[in-house]
Amino acid sequence: MKKLFVLMMMVFFVSPLPVISTEKETSFSNAKIHPLTENVITNSIYYKTIPRNPNLYYESNTYSNPELSIFAKVLEPNADFTIEDLLLNQENIPVFKLSDGTYIEANRQIIYDDATIEEVAVDKSFWLPENFTVYKEPYMKGVDSLKTDLKAFTKVHADQLVQTQQGLYYRINGKGWISDKELSLADNRMVKVQQVLSQKYNKGNYSIYVKQLDTQASAGINADKMMYSASIAKLATLYFVQNQISNGKVSPDKKLKYVKDVNHFEGDYAPSGSGEITKTADNKEYSVAELLKAIAQHSDNVATNILGYYLANKYDQNFYSQINAVSGISWNMEKRMMSSRAAANVMESIYYQKGDIISYLSKTDFDNKRISKNIDVPVAHKIGDAYDYKHDVAIVYGDSPFIISIFTDKASYDDITKIADDVYSILK
Repeated sequence: MKKLFVLMMMVFFVSPLPVISTEKETSFSNAKIHPLTENVITNSIYYKTIPRNPNLYYESNTYSNPELSIFAKVLEPNADFTIEDLLLNQENIPVFKLSDGTYIEANRQIIYDDATIEEVAVDKSFWLPENFTVYKEPYMKGVDSLKTDLKAFTKVHADQLVQTQQGLYYRINGKGWISDKELSLADNRMVKVQQVLSQKYNKGNYSIYVKQLDTQASAGINADKMMYSASIAKLATLYFVQNQISNGKVSPDKKLKYVKDVNHFEGDYAPSGSGEITKTADNKEYSVAELLKAIAQHSDNVATNILGYYLANKYDQNFYSQINAVSGISWNMEKRMMSSRAAANVMESIYYQKGDIISYLSKTDFDNKRISKNIDVPVAHKIGDAYDYKHDVAIVYGDSPFIISIFTDKASYDDITKIADDVYSILK
């Protein structure tokens, strides 16, 4: 019996051990080694098979001998290397033999298998940032990037999600794979708007403010620069009267008499200016709805004065308290100094009122110029002109409605149109 045991032990020590590999059958080195046991190699520390796509967690040394005592070179993460063999060295440490003849410890804390971990179907929308990389496959070592027609600041669709050791990757529009770190759930187009405004319209004679109503994201150039606003200030009168209608304090059918006093109070407009109502008091009665429509569609000075005189109580403290709150500035109907941001704030408040004013502002005498000239969706806007000042403030009803407020000094209507066209090309 003792002879049989000795014979079996001799066979064990002199016979070659099988290689631990997923790809091919090889044998351990002929160097004198001890038996391979589960006490030495465990799944949590050492590899028992050769990983299909090996990669490094961090910089690691390779060696010229299996005992890992003679330094060869440093191997970087994502370096191109191939494992030829898995063997035990004389210290009973599993090592990988690389294709260049060097050795590295077969340790799971150093080397990982850069492969797919999990894959699921998804149905999600994202926005692409300015810089992103598309890969042919979910990224792992050896996967190349891919050129596509995908563009920054556009909405895309993901139908598949794959987790690799490198992270999470979505298949986008069926064209390639992008890291979740390079995808935005939020609409990021306002970043592009700001870039365009800064590159093309960063001029001292412009005050520009743009705001998406869904996301509340905004962009601007000199957005708080104060300019004489001319008829833009009439937005305050429109808002205040609509607020009274919405609260049931005033009926749109209420009649107001046009007497001469309506053209003579602090904050009134010159009756000789824009509008179709007669320039001198005729003692006729006009409904609140008629006057609102005249202001919105014709920028009527007299209509503004009538509403300001009767319903805004000649622009009293109550009027200014409301307008200051929504505009964000100290409003003054006499001086009419404001910024593009302040005007946009009032226009946004009118939007949320959801009254008839919006429909009136969508069909005006000024639709073939400035902001709305080339835009192919509904636009509700209010213009203002005086001296060298030309302004326009609008709600543009694209898929994601936005406010655009453009104040200019010594510029043209076409200049306003160009700015609006550039913004709309991004946000439409």
